[in-house]
Amino acid sequence: MKPKTLEVIESGAMKPIIIVHGGAGDISESRIQGKFDGVKVAVRAGYEKLMNGGSALDSVEAAVVSMELDENFNAGYGSVLNLNGEVEMEASIMWGQDLISGAVTLIKEFQHPISIARKVLTDTPHSFLGGNGAKLFALEKGFQQVPPESLISESAKEALNDFLNKGDDQRTEIGRKDEGGVGTVGAVAIDADGHIAVATSTGGINGKMVGRIGDTPLIGGGTYADDNVGGISTTDFFLGHGESILKYCLAHTIIKLMEGGLDADTATRQAVNGMTARLNNTAGAITLSKNGDVGIHFSSKRMAWAYVKNDKVYYGIEHDQTLEEPL
Repeated sequence: MKPKTLEVIESGAMKPIIIVHGGAGDISESRIQGKFDGVKVAVRAGYEKLMNGGSALDSVEAAVVSMELDENFNAGYGSVLNLNGEVEMEASIMWGQDLISGAVTLIKEFQHPISIARKVLTDTPHSFLGGNGAKLFALEKGFQQVPPESLISESAKEALNDFLNKGDDQRTEIGRKDEGGVGTVGAVAIDADGHIAVATSTGGINGKMVGRIGDTPLIGGGTYADDNVGGISTTDFFLGHGESILKYCLAHTIIKLMEGGLDADTATRQAVNGMTARLNNTAGAITLSKNGDVGIHFSSKRMAWAYVKNDKVYYGIEHDQTLEEPL
């Protein structure tokens, strides 16, 4: 996919843009429409924030919140389950103006981990809270607890049962291998002031050990934003190797390649393929450069994505596929 550059509005400010992903992997034909519907709803929600004067942070949070409500994705409701049959979610958000970030992990009783992560960014001197500390912080900030079972979809139950019955070959980041499952979600946005924000949210690995933490909440792995360069959100699939993204520092690797002069598309492609060659696991990433160049690449079979430009929604899920419809 060739990079596409944003227009600049007459005032000289950046014309806002948002791009989202809904997870990469061996997504089955039966799940494609649900993925398309979900990413298009999410990108419109994020774009509406930008058009109403909201910041890039407002935009990416709104987009991810939308996908945390959609069982087509592995985030919020519909998250995959750990070995104890529990949801343990994690999320991160980053603001490129001054490189501040917020992240949470081991979240069990809240609908929107990404919103808690944003509060970590805005309301604490810290970058990362986990487990009971994150829970106490969320309650202090007024987030409402929900019954843990209300976050569990039937698909998540079936995926865990498959894993327990069939073993390690079913331990995937996005659920059931035979159906392609759900998927980690993410968003990258640039607002009218040229500021960049990135948000990523996930339920982790189907059948993971209790307390497992992946790449999504780790700055430089699943998420990175720098106004001087760009922003990236990553996703993976086979055998749950957020661990591979973590080891390869995939988001930050893309940033460094862009800092070295590569455009967003080339940097994304080179880093994702480099991780796959080095660690023998697939991944995907969405990227925006500070100038609004778009990068989309995945080494898995499919990855759902969408972005808004020139009053149209562009979206796809196959390699070298770009569909469009009016905003």
